Amino acid sequence: MAVAARLASTIAAPLDPASADAPLILHWPGRRLLVQRGDTELAVRDLDEGGTETHFPAPWPRGYGSVTVSPTGDVAVFAGVHALRAVDSTGAVRWEIRHGCWSSAVCTEAHASFSEYADDYHHGQADTGSAAFSSDGKLLWAHIRSYEGRDITEEWLILDPVDGTVLTRAATMTVGSGSFHFPHPDPAFMGLTVGEGEEDSPVLWGHWDGAKLTVQRFDEQVLLAVSPSGEHFLTTDPGQWALYLHRAEDGMELRRLNAEDAVPPPSSEDDRVFWDYEAAFPYEDTAVVGTEYYAEVPRHWLVHPRTMALGGRIAYPFPVSGSPRSAGQGIWYTVSKDQTTLHLWRLQDAR
Repeated sequence: MAVAARLASTIAAPLDPASADAPLILHWPGRRLLVQRGDTELAVRDLDEGGTETHFPAPWPRGYGSVTVSPTGDVAVFAGVHALRAVDSTGAVRWEIRHGCWSSAVCTEAHASFSEYADDYHHGQADTGSAAFSSDGKLLWAHIRSYEGRDITEEWLILDPVDGTVLTRAATMTVGSGSFHFPHPDPAFMGLTVGEGEEDSPVLWGHWDGAKLTVQRFDEQVLLAVSPSGEHFLTTDPGQWALYLHRAEDGMELRRLNAEDAVPPPSSEDDRVFWDYEAAFPYEDTAVVGTEYYAEVPRHWLVHPRTMALGGRIAYPFPVSGSPRSAGQGIWYTVSKDQTTLHLWRLQDAR
C-alpha cells in the first residue's frame, strides 16, 4: 500500500558541493537550522526565524572532525582531531578544550594548533568524535578521546557552552571510529551512537540531573531517531536486521520489527532486506524508515511504532535519494543526489 508524501518546501544548499559536505538539518523543539560544512567555512541558515544565514570561519578543513551549532545559531563548536573549539560568527574563539588525538595509534602528542599536523597523512585519516547542544542550549555534550598514562580512553563530557567548563564526564568504554549525538526534547537527556565497526556499535543514553550523569548502554545498537515528545527512540542493529522501539525513560525495548518479515525484497535476486542507518520520527505515532539508501530509487516506509507494524511504502511526487532524516515535528527531509537541494516532506493527509 502506498502512502502519499507532500512536498512542504525546497531549500537550496548554501555551499558548493564540490568543496562541502552534504547539507543537514539540526532541530530542537520549535527550532530548525540548516547546516553545511565547507572546507573553509560553516554555513548556518535559520529555517524558522526569517531565513537568516550566518557563516562561521572554520579552524581546520572539513575532513578533520565534525561540527555542531547552538539552537540560537550564534555559536559553532568544532569537534576536531585534537580539540573542541567554540567560535562565534567572526571566528573569535569563545573557548577551547584540547584532548587526546583521534589518530592516537600514531600520535600521542598534545598538539596546540592545526598547523602542527596539517600535512600529516595519519591525522588526515583520523577517527572523529562529535558534540551536540541540549534542546535549551544550556548544555553541550561531547564525545572525545583522552589519555590515562599510556592508555587511550574515550569519554562523554557535559560542558557549560558559555565558557567550556566541564560539568561532568563518564568513560564510554568504546573505541570509536565516529559518533553521532541525538538531542532529546528534555535537555536532561541525550543519545549517542559510537561506531566501532560492523560487529559492534553501542548506543549510550545519558541523563543529567544537574549533579549526576547516568548512562545506559545498549550494545550492538545504532540510534536512528527520537520521537517528538521524547517518550521513545528508535534503533537498529549493526546488521540492520530489525527496528527496535525503546522507552526513553528507562531504555526498555518495547517491541521490534524484522525487515525480512515486513518488507518485500526489491527484486528476486536480493537475498535479504535491511533497514537504513538513518530514519525520521516526525509524528508520535509514525516513523519513516528507509531501505536500499544506496539504490538509484531507495524505498522509504511508514512504520507505526506503537504496534511496530508497516503502514506502507512512501510515494513521493518525484524520485528522492538517500535516507529519510528527521527535521522536527511533523516533517522529514531528503537530500538530492547532487547535494545541492533539500526537500522537506509531510504526509499528504497531515496538516
